[in-house]
Amino acid sequence: MIHFLQITESSPAKATAVAGDINKDGFLSLWELLSTGGWIMIPLGIMFLLAVYVFIERYMAIKAAGRVDDNFMNIIKDHLLTGNIAAAKSFTKNTNNPVARIIDKGIQRIGKPLDRIEASMDNVGVLEMYKLEKNLAVLSVISKAAPIFGFVGTLVGLMQLFSAINTTNEFEVATIAGGIYTKLVTSISGLAIGLLAYLGYSYLNTQIDKASHQMEAASADFLDILQEPTQQQVS
Repeated sequence: MIHFLQITESSPAKATAVAGDINKDGFLSLWELLSTGGWIMIPLGIMFLLAVYVFIERYMAIKAAGRVDDNFMNIIKDHLLTGNIAAAKSFTKNTNNPVARIIDKGIQRIGKPLDRIEASMDNVGVLEMYKLEKNLAVLSVISKAAPIFGFVGTLVGLMQLFSAINTTNEFEVATIAGGIYTKLVTSISGLAIGLLAYLGYSYLNTQIDKASHQMEAASADFLDILQEPTQQQVS
C-alpha cells in the first residue's frame, strides 16, 4: 500500500491530525486520500474509467486501420496494368483496412470518368474518417469537464467546512488546514484526469492524421495508375 502521509510521534494529535485516516494507523493510503474528496469523486472516477476505455478502444482501432502493407499499391498496380481487375478486386476485398476499402471503391468505378471515380473514393474516405473518430469526442469532453467537477467539489467541501466552523464556533488552525487540504483532493484529481484525457485525445488525433495521409496518398497513387497509358487497355 502506498502511503502519502505519515503522522509522526512528535505530532500532538497523532491519530487525528489528518482527516481521512480511517483506520487510525497514522498513515493516509491512496484510497483514504481519495475518499476525503467526498461524493464528487464518484463522477470523477467514472470519467477516468471512461477515458481509459475510450483511449484503449480507439488506440487499437486506429492502429489496426493504419496497418498497411508497403507493397499494397504495387500489387494493385501490377494487377491493373496487366488487366487483371478481378484479382485486384479480390485483393482489396480480402484486406481489412480503410486504404483497401477506398481502393476497392475506385476499382469498382473503373471505366467511368476520372472525376466520378475520385468523388466515389472521397466519399468512402469520409466514412472511414468518421469511423476512426468515433467516440473520440468523449475524451475531449472529459478533458474539459473533469477539472470543472474537481473545482466544484473543492468549493462544496470548503463551504461545508466553514459552515461547520460557523455552527460550532470552533476555530483551530490545524483542523481548518487539514480540512482545506483534503478538499483540494477533488481539484487535483480533476486536473489530473483532465490532463490525461487531453493527452490521450491529442495522441489519437495525431494517429488519425497519419491514417488520413495514408488514405490520401493511396487514393492519389490509384488515380495516377488509371492515367497511365497501358491502363487504357484495361478500361
